[in-house]
Amino acid sequence: MSEGPRRRRDEPARHDIVELRVHGVSGARPERVLDRTHVHQVAGDSSGGFHRPVPERQPGNIDPDGVTLEAYRWGDLPSGTVGRTLSLVLLLPFMLSNVAVWMRPVGRRSGPGVTVLCRLLALNLTALYVLSIAGVALDLLAWRCLGVARCPAPFTGMVELDGRQVGQRLAALALLPVAAVVLLRLLGGRRGPPVAHPLWAVEPLVGRLRAIHVATALAVLDLVLLEARASGGRTTATTVLLALVGAVLLVCVGLLAVPGLLDGAGTARTATWTAGTVRVLAYGMSVATLAAIALDGRGWPSSPGLPGYGPVVGWAMFGQMALLVVLSGLVLWRYARGDRRSALPTGLGAAVMAALAVGLAGAFSSNLVYQTGLLLGGYQGDGGPPLPYQWTILAFFFHVTAGVVVGGVMTQTSRRTRWRAARTITAWDFPAPPPAAVEELHGVTRAIARARFTEWLGMLTAVYAALAVIGLATGALGLLGHEPGQLARRFFGLPAGSVGIGLAAGSYLTTSVVLALLLGGILAYQTVWFRRHVGILWDLGTFWPRAAHPFAPPSYADRAVPELVDRITQLAGRHAGVVLCGHSHGSVLLAIAVLRLPPEVRQRVALLTYGSPLGRLYARLFPAYLNQEVLREVGERIGWRWLNLWRDTDPVGGWIFAARRPGEPTSDAADPAGRVDRRLRDPRDLLAPPGEHRPPPIRGHYPGEADPEFRAAVRELAGRLRDQDRS
Repeated sequence: MSEGPRRRRDEPARHDIVELRVHGVSGARPERVLDRTHVHQVAGDSSGGFHRPVPERQPGNIDPDGVTLEAYRWGDLPSGTVGRTLSLVLLLPFMLSNVAVWMRPVGRRSGPGVTVLCRLLALNLTALYVLSIAGVALDLLAWRCLGVARCPAPFTGMVELDGRQVGQRLAALALLPVAAVVLLRLLGGRRGPPVAHPLWAVEPLVGRLRAIHVATALAVLDLVLLEARASGGRTTATTVLLALVGAVLLVCVGLLAVPGLLDGAGTARTATWTAGTVRVLAYGMSVATLAAIALDGRGWPSSPGLPGYGPVVGWAMFGQMALLVVLSGLVLWRYARGDRRSALPTGLGAAVMAALAVGLAGAFSSNLVYQTGLLLGGYQGDGGPPLPYQWTILAFFFHVTAGVVVGGVMTQTSRRTRWRAARTITAWDFPAPPPAAVEELHGVTRAIARARFTEWLGMLTAVYAALAVIGLATGALGLLGHEPGQLARRFFGLPAGSVGIGLAAGSYLTTSVVLALLLGGILAYQTVWFRRHVGILWDLGTFWPRAAHPFAPPSYADRAVPELVDRITQLAGRHAGVVLCGHSHGSVLLAIAVLRLPPEVRQRVALLTYGSPLGRLYARLFPAYLNQEVLREVGERIGWRWLNLWRDTDPVGGWIFAARRPGEPTSDAADPAGRVDRRLRDPRDLLAPPGEHRPPPIRGHYPGEADPEFRAAVRELAGRLRDQDRS
């Protein structure tokens, strides 16, 4: 590695230590990270760069602790433009399905199976996306508004299609789903930023997945058109095309269903050729299908909706729910065999993320068809939208309702246990609180009790994953042709209008979610609060590369981690050492960067993490990639020059290797990992210090680079590096 450009006039001498700070999610400004009013950029660009205090405006770069301050700001890498953030609404289910595959459990039996199921679910999301657009373009517009029903102007005479034959209308409006696939390809198919040494070598895999998903999307659209045409009698052309459609879909599913076929080094070339070939075949097949539909002059059967469309949607919905139930059963089986005492036991997050992706995708697609049909008046006298969409909207309403109820019940049932543990902790920290601090002590206890709810997320997510059975049941009912209103009257004695109320409630709930996401995407660039909370979802979701859904946003870690590696290498070559300080998700970026540092650079590096979710959440959420063995490897590579600061009031961060609370037995003195974690009492005191009117605040997940404990940790690590440099 090059030692970088010649030393600038404002840079310190070689014997100094650099304190490189990396912020967490939500993109803090470099002025805030460095706690300086005036800073300037020394490397990088406007999206992600390295900043230092301005020496002419302030007391130089040198901190009172004798270290050179520098900060890496990466917050704009996952966000970018407002339009890109607004695409979160469309790409959110794809992004969640992509995160799910990285949450797979460890093990030869369950790990590959979870990967296969997540990829098949991701493929189903693409099919459902195309089916929803086809429902609007083909079923509502081409068939109902321009055929059996009369929709409001200007839809009845759009582009002079009203007087055309049914096949010509369908072929012309089928271009809308094709355009939707192109839009999806443009939004989610862009490459990540170009870097010399990318973190994730997944671009070839993304190319194969992209070819498979495009071929599936076009084949599903062809299937809808051919099933509609075959309802009036099959011809040789429709039979041959249907056989080709089935072959394309089988090949696409087969490429994903065989474990290791897309990822294996020995099968990569064959998989790439097969995926590319099936995509080209899908292109030609779509052209032939549109031509066959448009040129077929036979009559069409009388039907209130597009013939064959409902069954295709029903099978897609049922397959989606069946895959989700199998996935949930697999990870719950692993959960039952694992350690259930910790937050989010290993591998359980895969089912939860997949359930969220499936639920949102089904709700978005069903609501699109449902609301568009109401807008166009295309459901007059024919019973409403296709039954699978009705059941999906109702399932989303029931699922959300059940999730809220379960979460509320678990919050109340865990309250006593959490408060008991919190009182024990505050009794350790403040054994003899003065009478004037009773209210402050209660506030600290409440903050700790709330933060400890994270320890109960394992049980909550297990219950949520089990709720996938609701979707499977409703999917089966829709596939069998049962109407919600008839079953409600027959088995529950509910009035006829109750189902309509449930559909409206589910539709309004889905619309509210979409509007909230749109509003959050807009305000994320205008309001700090929205950027801090809404942006977290985007920052965490786009950290992982596209290993399941190719149209998910690209990973910003492909640029952030190599940039950190290069900068740390340059600084270590010009200074005695570098203290890496990572808050929250920034600690994850630094931990991965440490694993990629050359051996000669690691000898000059120390690590300080604070508010870090590495041990408390990430090791459980992503057990196959950030487990305890990997974290120990991080410590070993830097000679265990690693300190982790954590607070009991922090709901996100925590200890990495050992809690070491007061009154608890210490870990093995011979194990260096036991000396990494240092608990901070929060707050430092219950009463206001002399000369001040308010007591110290509860810090929680706040970074606190200026806190005395943080500065003491930096001095200790810097001292270790200086001692090593002298030796």
